[in-house]
Amino acid sequence: MHVDHLTFAVGSAGLAAETERLGALLGERFRDGGFHPRFGTRNHILPLADDRYLEVVEVLEHPAAEKAAFGQAVRARSEMGGGWLGWVVSVDDLAPFEERLEREAVTGSRHFPDGRLLEWRQIGVKGLISDPQLPYFIKWDSDPSVLPSALKGDIRLDRIEISGSRSRVEEWLGHRVGDEFDGVRIKFSSQNGQPGIMSATFITPNGKIKI
Repeated sequence: MHVDHLTFAVGSAGLAAETERLGALLGERFRDGGFHPRFGTRNHILPLADDRYLEVVEVLEHPAAEKAAFGQAVRARSEMGGGWLGWVVSVDDLAPFEERLEREAVTGSRHFPDGRLLEWRQIGVKGLISDPQLPYFIKWDSDPSVLPSALKGDIRLDRIEISGSRSRVEEWLGHRVGDEFDGVRIKFSSQNGQPGIMSATFITPNGKIKI
């Protein structure tokens, strides 16, 4: 299992303003990720070190956004003012999760501004909606050369602080989550009544930045 990326939902300021704000904090510019036709969303991305990336996502007035779980999740978080939506774990095989959750993974895709196509399958967004501390699962189907992580950023994801239960997340993952998981420090806290990501800390050329 690999901590693949973090997802941040925009608030009322919109995608351009939110990525400019976060980019200023981290000292890097986000890239236009493109439109997700299956989900009715679009994103900007910031490649990180260790084959990870940060995604800032916005829901669109699009029919797919009303039907797709991911579009619904983004809309709900944005209507709450925006912020951390969740974390995403990439796996080599989705079959065990499809069997456990008793449903098939959904196909996702987006075209880069230059026309290249990125494709993947994902499952577990409904779990994220019901319990935001839980990650969802993704399997990339495209060539590694077009994956967001292929861009190799300099910023490193250092720590994720989650309001929730370590045992609940371990049960969901089917994998132990220690103080460090796939090279990322994971801290669980019960101080906040609402489950989900409380903060993420990044190591940048200008020092540690907590968002």
